[in-house]
Amino acid sequence: QVQLVESGGGLVQAGGSLRLSCAASGRRFSSDVMGWFRQAPGKEREFVSGISWNGDTTQYADAVKGRFAVSIDNAKNSVYLQMNSLKPENTAVYYCAVDTTGWPVLPTPRSYEYWGQGTQVTVSS
Repeated sequence: QVQLVESGGGLVQAGGSLRLSCAASGRRFSSDVMGWFRQAPGKEREFVSGISWNGDTTQYADAVKGRFAVSIDNAKNSVYLQMNSLKPENTAVYYCAVDTTGWPVLPTPRSYEYWGQGTQVTVSS
């Protein structure tokens, strides 16, 4: 049974930083793609970033390029999202997810089979 557990969310002032973590278990993730998504109140879930399990390839939504960085630690079965220069519009619940079909990174939520419970990120102005 695949489990994804996010952590690291919280309240931060605009311009600040947070590092989200996603601990994955229950499967051999060797060829999977890990994605980060977010969902703000009243809005659809949207793609933030993705990374191949070997860490060779990453992808970002235009809105976060240059501010967010995704990384992976295979030994810990964990994926991270470093978020810098946060803005109030980045306030959302952030989710990690697994696409077991592998590369390429797909920005559509329906491409991902497993999801974590989410972690709240709130950026105050």
